[in-house]
Amino acid sequence: MSWIKQIVIGDGELGLLYRNRRFQRVLRAGVYRLFDPFGRSAVGVHNLARPEYAGTDAELLIAQMDGPLADYLSLADIGTQQVGLVLKNGKLEDVLAPGTRRLYWKGLVPVEVLALPLADALELDARIAGRLRQLGLLGKLTVTAEVPVESAGLLFVDNKLVRTLAPGSYAFWNFQKNVAIEVIDLRVQSLEVSGQELLTRDKVSLRVNLAASLRVTDPVAARTKVAKYGDFIYRELQYGLRKAVSGKTLDELLGDKASLDADIFAYVRGRVGELGVEILGVGVKDVILPGEMKEILNGVVQAEKAAQANVIRRREESNATRSLLNTARLIEESPVLMRLKELEALEKVTEKIDKLTVFGGLDGVLNQLVSLK
Repeated sequence: MSWIKQIVIGDGELGLLYRNRRFQRVLRAGVYRLFDPFGRSAVGVHNLARPEYAGTDAELLIAQMDGPLADYLSLADIGTQQVGLVLKNGKLEDVLAPGTRRLYWKGLVPVEVLALPLADALELDARIAGRLRQLGLLGKLTVTAEVPVESAGLLFVDNKLVRTLAPGSYAFWNFQKNVAIEVIDLRVQSLEVSGQELLTRDKVSLRVNLAASLRVTDPVAARTKVAKYGDFIYRELQYGLRKAVSGKTLDELLGDKASLDADIFAYVRGRVGELGVEILGVGVKDVILPGEMKEILNGVVQAEKAAQANVIRRREESNATRSLLNTARLIEESPVLMRLKELEALEKVTEKIDKLTVFGGLDGVLNQLVSLK
């Protein structure tokens, strides 16, 4: 059995010598022969290309940083209100959470750790966010949000509204605080209330479909003054529709739907005025009647149209009779006009006769063939 143990430390490596499981010294690149007859020595070889110290005794080594280890290891000690940015060769490569302590090897890869205070700002700089996105760390360490055009973002920290976000991309550190971002759409939206079974003032049952258009004008009020402004407006449209329909008869509803729209619009606008939501318009899309009521209304319409047609027919007959009477009076007063009418009658008769024999010449035609007196 050999009592001499040979240890080889290559370029870009460092060794930590332990005896009886206690740290002794650092071994630089080279070949070492250790007298170890009882196997009490052990060497941990570390690759300096990976500057993070990966041993399980980091805390033990940190306690001895005042000794020779200070020449080989650097300590990154991040406070509880800080976040650490680890730069290798001047490029961001890692992030240390608050309260983290980590050792890095000196020499081969330059390592710099920047401690950023979380108390000053939770928002990440755009360049840092872009680099973390490249490393695949952005979604793990931060809360991100994309606020589109014609939208507004609301930033909540520990359930408190902190600020309103304009359109753009945002990222916030997700350490120690509960960060949430809600995006509110500021574009015109449509809302439909369908299949409402209602009773008119004259107790006629019908079904009404309603549509409304709205827009959020104050995102803070729309989010903080009511739990869900969409549900609230939907219920208010239902109430306004029921109130407006119950105050009108069926004939009034069918005859003037515009007034129904105006009543609902006025009611809902007054209810949501303080919620940061503007009602742009309300309109009744469909009024659906039961089958029996449809037959009755069709009969009424048919009767009305028949009566109107009868009145028109009588009026035209009266006009025609009056016209004939006026024509007869003119003929009676003018013999020439009488003769013209006789000739017109003769022309119509001759159009239907294939052969006509005349005796007495033109005078016979004019005086004897046609005689209306």
